[in-house]
Amino acid sequence: MSCVGRERIERAVRFGEAGLVPDPHREAGWTVVVDGVSQSFVDLDDPTYLKFPYVAWIGQAIDRHWPAGAAVSATYLGGAGCTLPRYVAATRPGSRQVVFELDAPLVELVREHLALDAVPGLEVRVQDGRAGVRAAPDGSTDLLVLDVFRAGSVATELATVEFLTDVARVLRPGGLFAANAWDGGELAFARRAIASVGAVFPHVLVLAEPGVLLRTRAGNVVVVASTRALPKADLEAWGAAAANRMSCLTPRQAAAVVGAAEPITEAAPHTAPVPQVRREGEPR
Repeated sequence: MSCVGRERIERAVRFGEAGLVPDPHREAGWTVVVDGVSQSFVDLDDPTYLKFPYVAWIGQAIDRHWPAGAAVSATYLGGAGCTLPRYVAATRPGSRQVVFELDAPLVELVREHLALDAVPGLEVRVQDGRAGVRAAPDGSTDLLVLDVFRAGSVATELATVEFLTDVARVLRPGGLFAANAWDGGELAFARRAIASVGAVFPHVLVLAEPGVLLRTRAGNVVVVASTRALPKADLEAWGAAAANRMSCLTPRQAAAVVGAAEPITEAAPHTAPVPQVRREGEPR
């Protein structure tokens, strides 16, 4: 299915000016942008195509955590174009999924132009994700993905030990938690976020491009966690391919590269500035 019209579409939304940008290389590809920050890439003809590297990393973790094609229940904090829910719906038919997205005008824009209602088993709730998790029953979801930014700023309050303890409560035994962050420089926030996840979950992996871990540039840092063993060897092998450029480290290995840090808690929040997410046209 292709979207009718290939001109850029713009609209004011809650957290800035949103744009749906047609991809010049994929007939049904669209990038969802808010205030110049790319939020999602959606291919309406091929929901299994994951253009953004960090989204592909999470997809790989999901693919290796459960048998191929097995339906899961999934919860997402942060929606935008709903790339991962589309991917899970296509690769795991019968999955039931809920997205919490606070920006109602953005949801309507995506619904109007990017066939949001055509995704089977998906419910999008215009609600604060933290409140949604707080209200969820114990053991009510297999997968919980955290990918929340506000106008290019990282939601550091969602990396506290207290909130992550609530996330662990909501996950079923053996479920998967995946969180995307953005950081640069000395990775002060990412290091503390990794420590927070490690304080709650017994099995944790850190996924990032080598240049970010070597502190030569800012970029995404994905943390995946579970109460059961994670597929580290498989993810390492996939990340070692030249086209993928992803390092897969345990928290101890990550600390050896970038240094250790104290977890984020409500009593000791992260207050240092976090680099803004890269905007359209900025160099990598």
